[in-house]
Amino acid sequence: MFSVRIEVRSYELDPQGHVNGAVYVQYADHALYACVRAAGVDTDALLRSGVGPVNIETTMRFHRELRGGDEVTVSCAFEWGGGKTFRVRREFHNRAAVLVAEVCTVTGLLDLRTRRLVPDPAARWRAVAGHPEILGLAAVTNA
Repeated sequence: MFSVRIEVRSYELDPQGHVNGAVYVQYADHALYACVRAAGVDTDALLRSGVGPVNIETTMRFHRELRGGDEVTVSCAFEWGGGKTFRVRREFHNRAAVLVAEVCTVTGLLDLRTRRLVPDPAARWRAVAGHPEILGLAAVTNA
């Protein structure tokens, strides 16, 4: 599973000294884009091909607090189904490997011309990823 480490910075805290809720979404997005890059996806090329990722729903669950100076590891896992959408799950673990939060998004690929979701987003991601297995996709084999 792909993951990145992030150190909590003081300006990301709310008045109680906890990480601000919106920052969790920023951390989740950072992990997602790092994961996509690690999979070899050129996001500019993806956009030039006429599609772009779009979030339809974001769910956050908080289990423990994060405070200034804490370090968090954010994992990123794609979960594929058969429709126009897929899930991207990010889990946040502290230095002790304790789950502190989860961010899960329902996501699709938007056709930038028609403004509709593409019918098979997994195939589009597989086509542009140098390492589709990082995105939870099997590589295409020519048999």
